[in-house]
Amino acid sequence: MQRDTRLTLNPAAATRSAAVLAKTRSSSLTWLNRLEPYLYLLPAVIAVGIWIYRPLLQTIELSFYQWNMLPTAPRTFVGWQNYAQLFALPEMSRALLNTAVYMLGILPLSVVLPMVVAILTQDIGKRARTLYRMLIFLPVIIAPVVVAVVWRWILHPTNGILNNTLEALSLIEEPLRFFTDERLAIWAIIFITGWKLIGFSTLIFSAALTNINREYIEAAQIDGASRWQITRFLLIPLLSPTILFMTMLTLLLASQWSFAYINVLTQGGPLNATTNIYFLLWNYGFRSFAVGWSSAAATVFFLGFSIIALLFIRLSSRFAFYDN
Repeated sequence: MQRDTRLTLNPAAATRSAAVLAKTRSSSLTWLNRLEPYLYLLPAVIAVGIWIYRPLLQTIELSFYQWNMLPTAPRTFVGWQNYAQLFALPEMSRALLNTAVYMLGILPLSVVLPMVVAILTQDIGKRARTLYRMLIFLPVIIAPVVVAVVWRWILHPTNGILNNTLEALSLIEEPLRFFTDERLAIWAIIFITGWKLIGFSTLIFSAALTNINREYIEAAQIDGASRWQITRFLLIPLLSPTILFMTMLTLLLASQWSFAYINVLTQGGPLNATTNIYFLLWNYGFRSFAVGWSSAAATVFFLGFSIIALLFIRLSSRFAFYDN
């Protein structure tokens, strides 16, 4: 009887064991499948952590210390004193104001003008389009220092081609000192920065226009829509994600893009007329060796532009129109 009972119960127990084993294997495979994408991302996450977030945390830490970057010099904890002194400096308020001027001043050259050029040239022939893209993208691949030197020669007050041309046409009585006049210097830097960005931005908008379904335009033309109506009610709404992206990119990176031209052409002058917060933190860190002030300025820079980035992420999800 015992033998019969054991023979009767074994199949059920074996079935339960097989079911538990299969469930365990299925659970393990499920966890492995969930974990697999993160394993592929792990090298990039480690690299970002080491090269971006680790220096960022060190910068925030240094903003609470007074140090002159010498390995043998001690670091003195001063708390919020660096931030208080930083905002009390007159050049800080001027740098913040100039930063806003750079962001708003470069926008027409990095967003509006490239979008207009891309829309006006979208119907040109294939060969002409290739040549046009090559010519308009050429300034992008030129080193910023080379661009600064060339424009310094063009805008030179006595030997520059622009001043000589304006004087020959009797449009000016005295040479325009673009880099030493407090009223003109910042606009000269904005123009040079925007000039170099036009090619990059135009290609971004041209690529976005290429992805728009041509059937929409053809349908609008059949319905009798004019070129302006197609642009206003069709192309611009479909370009809204690209417009918001380029606007965000310009606002976040305008100070960084203009840094090389400020450093080569004006050194932040005249009378801090061209300095911005990016140049200011570099000046404190690598000229004055005031690492605490430089780190505090960098932290302010990071927090302010993080808020702008978050705002544009919200705006993109709310106002961007995607062709689904």
